[in-house]
Amino acid sequence: MFKGLGQLGDMAKLMKQAQEMQKKMSDTQNELENIEIVGEAGGGLVRVVSSAKGNFKKIELDKSLLVPSEKEVVEDLILAAIKDCKSKAEEASKKQMAKVGEAIGLPEGFKLPF
Repeated sequence: MFKGLGQLGDMAKLMKQAQEMQKKMSDTQNELENIEIVGEAGGGLVRVVSSAKGNFKKIELDKSLLVPSEKEVVEDLILAAIKDCKSKAEEASKKQMAKVGEAIGLPEGFKLPF
C-alpha cells in the first residue's frame, strides 16, 4: 500500500544534499572574493593585486619605472603582471572548488561549477 514512500525519502535526502551543495558553493564564491592574489613582473617592479575571482584591486609600480623613455617596457610589465595574477587566481579558484567537491563526496577531478 505505501510502496513508493521509500523513494520520496530518497528524493528528500537528495534535495537536502543539493541545498547543502548550493550553500557550500555560495560560501566558496564569497571566500574566493576575499583571497588576495599578487601577480608580479620584472622581478617585482610591477605588482598586480586581485581577488581569487579575478577582480583586480590595484597595480603597484616601482618608482624606477616612471621614466618616459621606459613607457613601452612598463606597459609590457603591467600586462605580464596581470597575466601572472590571473593565472594564480584561476589556480586558487580551482583549489577552493576542489575542496567543495571533496566535502560533498564528488570524485577527484570533478569540475565545479557544473
